[in-house]
Amino acid sequence: MRDTHRKAAERHEQAARAHRTAAEHNEKGDDEAGRWHSERALEYSDHAYKLAQEAHAKSGKIGTL
Repeated sequence: MRDTHRKAAERHEQAARAHRTAAEHNEKGDDEAGRWHSERALEYSDHAYKLAQEAHAKSGKIGTL
């Protein structure tokens, strides 16, 4: 379970980094690069959400064993 939480946290960090990079590119007027980084951010965020759900589901089962 800890591994799943750690992986989810890593994906959240990657998403945040990609969002910041996208914002920097957009501020510079580089919309194509900003869009690319925004798409990566969404992918990382979606994956982090799925991992977080999995970790949450597993942590609920520990007390019932």
